[in-house]
Amino acid sequence: MPTPTKGPRLGGGPAHERLILANLSTALFEHGRITTTETKAKRLRPLAERLITFAKRGDLHARRRVLRVIRDKSVVHTLFTEIAPQMAERDGGYTRITKVGTRKGDNAPLAVIELVTEPVSPKQAVVREAEKAAEKSSRKKADKPAKKADKVEDAPVEDASVEDAPVEAAEAKADEKSEETKEA
Repeated sequence: MPTPTKGPRLGGGPAHERLILANLSTALFEHGRITTTETKAKRLRPLAERLITFAKRGDLHARRRVLRVIRDKSVVHTLFTEIAPQMAERDGGYTRITKVGTRKGDNAPLAVIELVTEPVSPKQAVVREAEKAAEKSSRKKADKPAKKADKVEDAPVEDASVEDAPVEAAEAKADEKSEETKEA
């Protein structure tokens, strides 16, 4: 469990707090979303996300670590077989807390904590692929200049003309677009 927060614990004692959080996490994984107080939801989030990370790992040791907290084997099975594969592409942020309002009886602030089941946006996946491709190309370029430097040592290189070429092309396109808009 993460570092305990300062101040009063949920339910009084530390053992009771662990049981409350274990029951909340069991209900969260069983139903996908639960309504509770904001304080309990905020305390539940790190525990639930850590359990999902264990489930993504998927080995026997991870299953036993999760079983220490969640005692219901059917919920653990659901976590490992259904929830973890949905979260495979996600690097974190498996839960979402939404404030709902207040409870009728004691005016306690309520929140809904739910599992984020939407797939990671394709835009992020494209960015990730682009970063990987950039890393590979930078590695290849790092190797190639060393080889070229051995072959051609005295050849002059015109850096300014190479860097200015894309800028000049972009300026020309911008001029053409502005002329088209003036004519229309």
